[in-house]
Amino acid sequence: MKTPHSRWAWLAALLLLNACATGQIAFDDGRALIAQGRIEEGLARLETAMRENPKRLEFRTYYLRARDLYLAELLATAEKARAAKQFPEAEALYRRILELDPNNRRALQGVEAIALDRRHEEALTRAVKSLEEGDTEAARLGLRQILMENPAHAQARALEARIEEKDAARRATPTLGAAFRKPVTLEFREANLRAIFEVLSQTTGINFIFDRDVRPDLRATLFVRNTSIEDVINLLLVTNQLEKRVLNENTVLIYPNTPAKAKEYQELVVRMFYLTNADVKQTLNMIKTLVKTRDVFIDERLNLLVMKDTPAAIRLAEKLIAAQDQAEPEVVLEVEVMEVKRNRLLDLGIQWPNQFTALNLATQNVQTFQGGVNVVTTPVQAQNVVTVDTLRNLTGAQVAVSPNLQLNLKKEDGDAQILANPRIRVRNKEKARIHIGERVPVITTTTTANVGVSESVNYLDVGLKLDVEPLISLDNEVSMRVGLEVSSIVREIRSQSGSLTYQVGTRTATTVLRLKDGETQALAGLISDEDRQNASKVPGLGDLPLLGRLFSSQRDETAKTEIILLITPRIVRNLVRPEMAAMEFPSGTEAAVGGASLELRPAPEPAAAPLRPVGRKAVSPAGSMAPADESAETPSPPVTVVPPTGSQ
Repeated sequence: MKTPHSRWAWLAALLLLNACATGQIAFDDGRALIAQGRIEEGLARLETAMRENPKRLEFRTYYLRARDLYLAELLATAEKARAAKQFPEAEALYRRILELDPNNRRALQGVEAIALDRRHEEALTRAVKSLEEGDTEAARLGLRQILMENPAHAQARALEARIEEKDAARRATPTLGAAFRKPVTLEFREANLRAIFEVLSQTTGINFIFDRDVRPDLRATLFVRNTSIEDVINLLLVTNQLEKRVLNENTVLIYPNTPAKAKEYQELVVRMFYLTNADVKQTLNMIKTLVKTRDVFIDERLNLLVMKDTPAAIRLAEKLIAAQDQAEPEVVLEVEVMEVKRNRLLDLGIQWPNQFTALNLATQNVQTFQGGVNVVTTPVQAQNVVTVDTLRNLTGAQVAVSPNLQLNLKKEDGDAQILANPRIRVRNKEKARIHIGERVPVITTTTTANVGVSESVNYLDVGLKLDVEPLISLDNEVSMRVGLEVSSIVREIRSQSGSLTYQVGTRTATTVLRLKDGETQALAGLISDEDRQNASKVPGLGDLPLLGRLFSSQRDETAKTEIILLITPRIVRNLVRPEMAAMEFPSGTEAAVGGASLELRPAPEPAAAPLRPVGRKAVSPAGSMAPADESAETPSPPVTVVPPTGSQ
């Protein structure tokens, strides 16, 4: 009869078995759904199985592994959508991840990052609009807020670079307007320099401001026709030891060309050059030699050169560095090395015995003779041997002759071809080395008094070694210095002390050749030819004309080896010959490096008489001036200026 306690135990056992069976079914269903690609449904079934069977460790392990793999896939897709600025899709993916794992840190950060990205997009749109409206400061303020929160924002950095370029252009040295390039005809004789500039100002509308140290008694004589005003002003300044600085489109400051005034008025610019290919030390030497710049700094770690000088010197340095900072030419060398071997062997004949054994009955010793020489004497017991009475010198001895004969019937004929086809890319004037073979250890033993014996190991390179040093020219030809060495171990040599050395056979070839791009050159003729003939004969009988073949054995061996090298250069990068304008340009004067050249350039010929005169003031020979209407459609005729009354 069952007690109440036993009934409850049976009921608990049945419920446990039922739960286990239900959990296993849910687990199997979850695995099947995941295999079908219905991952979220499968994870739900696995979670059910894990919850119903909390002690089944395999359920929990499989569920966590499957969930982590799925979450990693969703995170990667969400990050890609966010990078493509598909914010709704990315946010939906992050929300799905949080439904499966509410504590997923990356998903929470992703949702926050999307909100930040949206705010940055709005700020960037406002900054672009402000920049288009000309409000640079508002655009800069909006970008600063974006970059403070996300320094890697690519669009904000690009817009900031545009603003910096505009500011740099605005900060650059201003130039005079079109009036500064008008043609002019001037006739002055010993005229006061200030009076000349006053007439030019009244005629062309250009403002001239003089430093207080400009001497008021300077005079000049000038006769020029149809020359631009810019060239005339430069000529007047240079001949009177003066210098100018353009303040805006129609204003020029004139000051004495002295070191003190240059320090006061000469604007300096700091420029950083991040070199890509050139060596920064060589570039530094070039800048110091040609540009005469003293304030220059280099950083070898960044390959950076920083210089501070006048804008004209900076522009000259830019041209020089652009010509030097070129990528090194590179060439791919296609090499084919073939070693052709031919072996011939003929071993034919009868090998007769060349030794016999004699037994000395008196001493009971066996004496072995080979070639008439007593090789070894061994004590033996008496035995049945063949007696030779004719050998007088072996009286009382017995001789045993070995009856073994050896018939040699051997012929070998072999051809071998060893091919190596390396492809190596090398820079211009750099050495490329190819080694195909082995490194053989050579052990050296050294004995030192009061120290003992020590051994050292050196390695000997054996095989094929090829050294190539290319020189790439601008006409797509490659000059190469080629060194080829083929070595092999002939035999091993062991010294009396036990050290092992090797006899190495080698063949070398060194040459310099010039090939076009894609041209193949064959280097051959490294031939090793061996011909050996050996014969083993019975004395007398082996020399007979025909029967001698029955009493001799002939071995003929021939070995021939030839090395063939095929080399083909293929240029993958070469220097482009620059235009003449990049190879030759003015560099200013010794006192003003990089400054404008001192020359009078011919002004363009004036057009025919316009229907409407261009707005200007024409100066008559008497010095009277009359205004004229303005027109932007027809060029102005040359401005003729003669000294007004009292200017001479």
